Amino acid sequence: MQSNNLLNANKIEATIEKLSLRIEDRFPDSSLGKTCQDFLAFTKKSNKNIAWIDEPNLLVNAISYSIIFSSLIAIIYSCTLINFGLKNTFKDVIAVFETSINNIVLIGAAYFFLFTLENRLKRIKAIKFLNKIKNFAHIIDMHQLTKDPLIADFKESSTPNSPTRGLSKFELYRYLDYCCEFLSLTGKVAALYSQSLPDPVVERASNEIETLCTNMSSKIWQKLIILHGLD
Repeated sequence: MQSNNLLNANKIEATIEKLSLRIEDRFPDSSLGKTCQDFLAFTKKSNKNIAWIDEPNLLVNAISYSIIFSSLIAIIYSCTLINFGLKNTFKDVIAVFETSINNIVLIGAAYFFLFTLENRLKRIKAIKFLNKIKNFAHIIDMHQLTKDPLIADFKESSTPNSPTRGLSKFELYRYLDYCCEFLSLTGKVAALYSQSLPDPVVERASNEIETLCTNMSSKIWQKLIILHGLD
């Protein structure tokens, strides 16, 4: 049973699906609605990826520990072959000591690689999905870019190259509000990765996306405040 203090991937997915339906109801066949549908499909794949991250990779762990165990047996066996007789000179002892130190360093690095292999594989998949989430955030920001509340009802001032502004004040308000919700949910999907994989690289990437979404939402809220003041 999942703790109440943790984000629930299934509930976030359900909320995104509900938002997609709301956007489709209000703005049928809109680009924002299609983006939300794409993000919903992506979120379903992302949740499967997060479930994979949550579970231990038994195959990778089995291979890693088998290599470590085999190498330890080989090291112990090789130690039994060393001749510790009194005929060894000081130079021989130094040579053996230097070789042993070098081998210990190399073996330690190899063991560290194997011990962290599972986490690094999960980190690679997490970063791949987080980069895609960041792209969605920028796409959402592009949708609201030309939605200027100050010229919502001044269609007569348009030029041949002006963006299409066919939304009423109420529709523009709802559109911008949907963008804010969309960005908030985008940040929550990113937060699922830092919750599932407490890795510094993943946590930093996740926090950067949440900060990005918050800053974009702040710009939209400024438009909403202006639009509200025009009523």
